[in-house]
Amino acid sequence: MKIILTHEVPNLGSAGDVVEVKNGYGRNYLLPQGLAIAWTKGGQKEVDSIQRARAARQIHDLDQARSVAEQLKKTDAHIVARTGDGDRLFGSITAVDVVKAVDEAGGPKIDRRRVELPAAIKAIGTYDVSVKLHPEVTAKFKLQVTPAKRRKK
Repeated sequence: MKIILTHEVPNLGSAGDVVEVKNGYGRNYLLPQGLAIAWTKGGQKEVDSIQRARAARQIHDLDQARSVAEQLKKTDAHIVARTGDGDRLFGSITAVDVVKAVDEAGGPKIDRRRVELPAAIKAIGTYDVSVKLHPEVTAKFKLQVTPAKRRKK
């Protein structure tokens, strides 16, 4: 089955790629989840628009990716989150929160879809976060999660 990916799918391709997959995988998973659309001649126009959008936000070359990786290594990202008993967070830290923390710390602009969290961040502490900037470049930096000050009752 020939499909057009509308989102990045690990180990398959990125948005705008035309790939060949097994019929069941395409019909039962990719199409219902909205990760892909069936390939048609008219769908090629959609491929072109997806690729133009991807090119606008993509890091253009390897040297630019390496310079952004160096900036990220120097970034001291810090998130203050509400905690309950035992220093567990209310909710968890998401990729959007990480992008916002990097931006507030004066770091480079990064895409939330490129952020790879080690696991669900649900407690205070220091975490290693990686960002896949380019197929050959993955930047790693430390993320500090601290508790917000509680009000006295």
